[in-house]
Amino acid sequence: MKLGFVFMLVMVALTFSYCSKGNTAKNNTPPENLVVNAIVSTDNSGNVAFTASATNATNYEFDFGNGEFKLVASGNIVYKYAASGVYTVNIIAKSASGLTTSKSIQVTVLVNLSLIWSDEFETSGAPDAAKWGYDIGTGSGGWGNNELQYYTNRSTNAIVSNGTLKIIAQKENFGGSSYTSARLLSKGKFSTKYGKIEARAKLPAGGGTWPAIWMLGDNIGTVGWPACGEIDIMEHKGNDPNKIYGTVHHPGHSGGNADGGTKVISNATSEFHIYTVEWSASSIKFLVDGSAYYTFANNSSLPFNQNFFLLLNVAMGGTFGGSVNPTFSSAAMEIDYVRVYQ
Repeated sequence: MKLGFVFMLVMVALTFSYCSKGNTAKNNTPPENLVVNAIVSTDNSGNVAFTASATNATNYEFDFGNGEFKLVASGNIVYKYAASGVYTVNIIAKSASGLTTSKSIQVTVLVNLSLIWSDEFETSGAPDAAKWGYDIGTGSGGWGNNELQYYTNRSTNAIVSNGTLKIIAQKENFGGSSYTSARLLSKGKFSTKYGKIEARAKLPAGGGTWPAIWMLGDNIGTVGWPACGEIDIMEHKGNDPNKIYGTVHHPGHSGGNADGGTKVISNATSEFHIYTVEWSASSIKFLVDGSAYYTFANNSSLPFNQNFFLLLNVAMGGTFGGSVNPTFSSAAMEIDYVRVYQ
């Protein structure tokens, strides 16, 4: 009896061992034959229907190529992209034991944009107080750039007339400075995350003028600059006429070490041109009159994935504007409109 009982125990142990080994072998098998399909909606809605399947997979993780991820048990999901672009989508199939197999595909998405905010500058007088505030004074160290102007909220420096906003830099002694101008900003009134931002503008002429149409991260008050990020939609030097600068500033790449590109155009100070950024989680593209000249690769580690507010200004001199022509008396940046689409 004792021998038989021992024999039975051995057989049970062997059986358990065999089953455990069999289950372990099965659980340690990674997903195989991963197949991924994507159907992009033809209505330009941004919808893409993804289907993923693999042997021995219990769920699928989708990296949509724009900083967003989803874990999907079935492998089937319809995802809506917010902006047009070419996205590299990575799909990871996972087994019950956590083993993985992955595959990447590219999808090209077109999205119809809607106007979500604008100023057409059609009402004469002061700029719309519901949309714009002012920076006043000389800032710290000439706004950090050794600029020479004193920013005011006077109508002699910022006025809407005949369908355009005019930001006017003038040579005059004011508040201890030799020049005055204006810097408008939408901080606390409007900000946006991603989209298409464009302005139609005619730039001031004269050595030392430094007009800019740009954006800063909403969190500048807590993290400071450049941690908040900066997107310069358009900058121009009167000392280097017709060269347009498109730039992004962020930690490790700011000031003279910023990332950006330039484009030389004609008649920047005598004709209106359209200055644009197309901004998404994957890229920031800079354009003049619809022609792209620089694309910056965005990713989730950078500060360009939060709300930014708008700024419009004309500075004088400074580290970027350079020396002011001694004959300079007055010049204006005229802006026909600012529009934001998503």
